[in-house]
Amino acid sequence: MNLISWIFLALALAAGVVAFLMSVRAQKAALDSSQAQAKAEADTKTQRERLLAEAKLEAQRLLERGTKDADSLRKESELKAKEQAIQARQEAEKLLTERQNNLEKQEQRLLSKEDGLDRKVQQVDQKTKDLETLTEKRKVELEKLEAKQAEAKQLVEEQARKLEEVAGLTRDDAKKELISQLEYAAKMDAAKMVRRIEEEAQEDAAKKARWTIGAAIQRVASDVVAEQAVSSVQLPSDDLKGRIIGREGRNIRALEKATGCDLIVDDTPESIVVSSFDPIRREVARQAILKLLADGRIHPARIEEVVEKVKLDMDQHLKEIGEAACIELGFPDVHPKLHKLVGRLNYRTSYGQNVLEHTKEVARIAEYMAGEMGSDARLARRAGLFHDIGKAIDREVEGTHIEIGMQLLQRYGEKEEVIHAMSCHHGDFEPRTVEAMLITAADALSAARPGARREMLETYVKRLEQLEGIANSYKGVQKSFAMQAGREIRILVDAGSVNDDQAYWIAKDVSRRIESEMQYPGQIKVTVMRELRAVEIAR
Repeated sequence: MNLISWIFLALALAAGVVAFLMSVRAQKAALDSSQAQAKAEADTKTQRERLLAEAKLEAQRLLERGTKDADSLRKESELKAKEQAIQARQEAEKLLTERQNNLEKQEQRLLSKEDGLDRKVQQVDQKTKDLETLTEKRKVELEKLEAKQAEAKQLVEEQARKLEEVAGLTRDDAKKELISQLEYAAKMDAAKMVRRIEEEAQEDAAKKARWTIGAAIQRVASDVVAEQAVSSVQLPSDDLKGRIIGREGRNIRALEKATGCDLIVDDTPESIVVSSFDPIRREVARQAILKLLADGRIHPARIEEVVEKVKLDMDQHLKEIGEAACIELGFPDVHPKLHKLVGRLNYRTSYGQNVLEHTKEVARIAEYMAGEMGSDARLARRAGLFHDIGKAIDREVEGTHIEIGMQLLQRYGEKEEVIHAMSCHHGDFEPRTVEAMLITAADALSAARPGARREMLETYVKRLEQLEGIANSYKGVQKSFAMQAGREIRILVDAGSVNDDQAYWIAKDVSRRIESEMQYPGQIKVTVMRELRAVEIAR
């Protein structure tokens, strides 16, 4: 045999050995698998029996526990049912008791009402009896009176006959004589009355003449009043005066009512004069007229709209003026609410002196003196700025301008040193610091310099303020305006709370109070206006 044959034989033998080994391994694996299966079946049977026994025990325990729980629930339900029954019984008894009490109270009230009715019936019966007795008495008295009247009539007739016999005159002659005497007395009384009326007319004419002269003098006193109490509005053309006046004067009346100022349209070419003691009102009226002329639409509704807009613009303008004054004096940290109040001082005068300029002057004088004396110059300047801040609203709030100023500065967070220094400048409080005494001195220096103040203007303005204060003190008055240089007061009342009769009463009462409480030249006309406006918007 060659080499290749041996190789093939070896390969065949190897393959047979491998096949044998594989068959032996498969038999062994099958034997092991059957043994494992038998063992697993035995273990499974044992575990099943054990689990079955445990399940039976658990089921028996659950049954016993369920029986116990059912017994306890049953007992608890029985107890709750008994408690609910007892509670329902108690509520029913309580309700029954309340109803019985109510019935007893109603029974008592009915008994008391019956007793009251019985007493009233007895009283009515007694009054009826008394009335019958009184009627009988009055009937007897009436019969006696009629008898006496008949007797008196007879006596009068007899007396008249005796008088005719004594006088020698008949009744007709006596009547004629009496009438002639009465006619003579009436003529004499009429003559006396005519003479008295003539004398009163002469006195009234003299008063009217004096008033006219006083009014003329006041109107031309431009150095004191007119310079501060009127403003002039220049017109592009005299034709615009007619548009300002409006048909039957309705436009000028609307302007005067909305602004509280008196508009004077006279023969002065291309000019309208706005008159009011309140400079802010006067400026609002002037600006409103200028806006109306620029817009071209001039009628009552537009006038009211423009006036309201100008008032808002004026508030902003006052704030800007106050802010500029505070920055000028070196105080950018002033509360924004105080800016507007400082700005209002620009339109406030004290004895003819502009209060804002006076305030700046006091601040600078006090600062200079404090610097010379080595005191706090900044504190003195700040107190000088705010020393008259109360005058911004003293015409609207009760109290002196010092009290009002202290309240304002406390409200807006100013320091106690500033408040104390400004509060002492009229001697109302005792000064505790050098700066307080410097503010007093600076205020006196600013007011006392030549040409600083005019007494007559302040007296005039106070008179107008008093006039408006009297009118505003009545219930139902919305606002009032002193016009015609204080010779007229117009009072606007609420139509819902004041009727026509009350409006006449307010006018009479205001005139009486003006006569008794004020001193004024000539006479003052009191006009109460009551207007009802119904406004609705169509959308």
